[in-house]
Amino acid sequence: MTERAQPTDLELAALISSKICHDVIGPISAINNGLEIFDEEDDAQSKNYALDVIRNVTETASARLQFARFAFGASGSAGAQIDLGNAESLCRGLIGAGKHKLVWRGFPGTMAKDKVKLLLNLVAAAPTAIPRGGEIEVSITGTLETPSFVLRCRGVGARPPQYLGDFVNGPMPQIDAMSIQAYYTLRLAASSRMRLAVVKDGADMLLTAKPLL
Repeated sequence: MTERAQPTDLELAALISSKICHDVIGPISAINNGLEIFDEEDDAQSKNYALDVIRNVTETASARLQFARFAFGASGSAGAQIDLGNAESLCRGLIGAGKHKLVWRGFPGTMAKDKVKLLLNLVAAAPTAIPRGGEIEVSITGTLETPSFVLRCRGVGARPPQYLGDFVNGPMPQIDAMSIQAYYTLRLAASSRMRLAVVKDGADMLLTAKPLL
């Protein structure tokens, strides 16, 4: 991995804030557009269309904000535990019912905050490994104390996830508001004492995080 200057804590916070704003500005703008259509149009069909748009994008904005709260936020005090059932719900809300399908193979229980945040950020990266759509299979093995995560991304043209593949395998990309989530994922892995890997397995891409020996 090519060495680059690491962002300060203040720069990291600013970049993550920019990332969150980038993720929610689209749905919020669409809500505003839907309200404008609702106010300007007189016929019932146009108003119903506007309401459908508002409902859909409100769900999207809510799911992204809830996901960001746990994936980037404090999510409790130091040493806090996060329920894996809640993590699954957040991931399903983020992936939605579009061109990507989420398959979750895990077990119940609570897990250390940084390990769950690592898993959430890996799930967030997975759709960019199959940009044309496909299946993201999340497998959690091991124990709640020392888990292993394997995300299998199946889809036409599967490739290393945007930015994360470069951070893991090199060369290290520029750290900015677009690549900050992948960099943050790398930091979470280090904090959790887990090793990340991004490898091709046949036609699929595998994103893995396993305990350091």
